[in-house]
Amino acid sequence: MEAPLPFPAGRSEPDVIAFHRQELSVILSLYGRMVAAGEWRDYAISHGREAAVFSIFRRTAETPLYRIEKRPKLRLKQGMFAVLGEGGQVLRRGHDLQQVLRVLEKKLIRPVD
Repeated sequence: MEAPLPFPAGRSEPDVIAFHRQELSVILSLYGRMVAAGEWRDYAISHGREAAVFSIFRRTAETPLYRIEKRPKLRLKQGMFAVLGEGGQVLRRGHDLQQVLRVLEKKLIRPVD
């Protein structure tokens, strides 16, 4: 008979990083407004060991227009949320998701003729 395996002690990081329900609610609220404005058309979500990524597309078969990343390892440094542009440049990084997403909400405001 084999000895039981001990429970892994001191392991605080999950195997897969994912967005929580509240975080997805904030992201999908912005996404819905941008779809209604005709700016965005598709999205994809991926989860991995290092980060969770919400990719936003103008058209389905393109590279992502924006990526919203959650990297918990950066939570004590620069903040775990980031918005990256099409070329990979960091548009905004921070600890509060709503504050970070404000860089994308500015695209929603247009002058009225």
